[in-house]
Amino acid sequence: MLAKIREEADEIEAELAAGNRTAAAAEVGDLLFAVVNMARHLDADPEAALRATNRKFERRFAAIERALAERGKTPLEATLAEMDDLWNAAKASEQGG
Repeated sequence: MLAKIREEADEIEAELAAGNRTAAAAEVGDLLFAVVNMARHLDADPEAALRATNRKFERRFAAIERALAERGKTPLEATLAEMDDLWNAAKASEQGG
């Protein structure tokens, strides 16, 4: 199953390299299907897993917004590198260090 997921990701990459965003978007559907199939084989609820990941993203992004606010900035005023550093700090904080 991981090979299928990699195959689908490679197909997306090839379509993007060819400049075909429409075909790449269609391949995203195939990738999602392959990932859902992996979840099924792991006896995991793919929707519950996605909801949990969305909550994790929201927590981490909120941490970035708070840290930026302490610096007197908004996400639009921050550099990508700055936000990446703050993301990594939020991730490390959740993982206990």
